[in-house]
Amino acid sequence: MNNYAIEKLTSERIAFPNVDTLLKISLGLILFTIISFALVYAETIPVDVDGTTYDVEYTATGMTVSSIEADLDFVSLILTVDVTDSSGTLDITLDRAFFDSTFDGFDDDFIVLVDGDEPSFTETENTSQSRTLSIELPSGTEEIEIIGSVFGSPAVEEPAVEEPAVEEPAVEEPAVEEPAVEEPVVTPPKVEEKPVVTPPKVQCGPGTVLKDGACVLDQSCGPGTVLKDGVCVLDSTPKPTQTSVKGMGKELVMGVVAAFVVAGTVGLILGIMSKASKSS
Repeated sequence: MNNYAIEKLTSERIAFPNVDTLLKISLGLILFTIISFALVYAETIPVDVDGTTYDVEYTATGMTVSSIEADLDFVSLILTVDVTDSSGTLDITLDRAFFDSTFDGFDDDFIVLVDGDEPSFTETENTSQSRTLSIELPSGTEEIEIIGSVFGSPAVEEPAVEEPAVEEPAVEEPAVEEPAVEEPVVTPPKVEEKPVVTPPKVQCGPGTVLKDGACVLDQSCGPGTVLKDGVCVLDSTPKPTQTSVKGMGKELVMGVVAAFVVAGTVGLILGIMSKASKSS
């Protein structure tokens, strides 16, 4: 009977742990959950952009992120990953001062490529300081590319609320009239006009003429001469013969008389010849 009671008590102790044991197990599970949460949700990775290093915060579920680099030519971030589970999820927070996607001053959608394909992703948070993307990844994913529009853009500042200014009543001070100071009248000095001096008339001697206020040689020549090499010489140009009416009449009379004389002489010679031929 005693042995049966001891065996029953031992089985009850093994099947049902006491309260202290349950409390220790609960505390261990809570601590493990807190450590796992911290390891999953507090990861950052540095990236260099034109000599400036930025820390990118991300959360990886069912996957690991090994590296991240910036492509300045295509304005994109390239992440090298390894999805170990059947699927993975990457939640990445992008600081606007580091990387953003805007158009005409407004937010624009990011372009996400997973091994060259477009995955399913959403923008879970959007503030004036950062934007958070949640990207679903299939098993075997090796590379993620996030394309934006600008690196190093300043953060969008929230508009400041201006408080209405309280206008204080203006206190008018009495105007103090200053005595008027009379400025002395300055009379400009008179400018004496200089008398106009008329140059004396210059008289030139014989053979010279007045030109530009000075006597120079007279370059004109008298009748029957011409100017040649600065000297007046006789004009050798033949002049047309002038025949008067009186001269023409005299020559005509003399011609007629000579014609009669020649005709008489010829007639006389012919008569003598004719008389001689008859006598013979």
